[in-house]
Amino acid sequence: MKRGGILHPALNRILAETGHTDILTVCDRGFPVPAGPERLDLALVDGIPTVVDVLRAVHSEFVIDRIIVTDEMIEASPERYAELQTLFPDVRLVAVSHQRFKEICPESRAVIRTGDVVPYANVMIVSG
Repeated sequence: MKRGGILHPALNRILAETGHTDILTVCDRGFPVPAGPERLDLALVDGIPTVVDVLRAVHSEFVIDRIIVTDEMIEASPERYAELQTLFPDVRLVAVSHQRFKEICPESRAVIRTGDVVPYANVMIVSG
């Protein structure tokens, strides 16, 4: 039995299989998950877990080179963007358009769906 950390077996496997520069997408409940990448659905109910909950857990066990957000997050959810800046001061945040984000998503190693309801809460983690 694990002592702590991430307990979800599929998420542990995905993190262990992810290599340098691979992308993991962590998305809100409404994001259109493409058919290609592995899909891990952690959504329980509205708001549980949030993208930030998943990022905190992953960051404690995983090397994150940068986090990709959308320009729309900065505009529509500035509180969430500020929270990411505060929680991950040593991780570079890169903004792209929401359209570009959706174009990049199929390159993800996996897409982790949350119950987040914050507008444009989606992020991509680029492995370090």
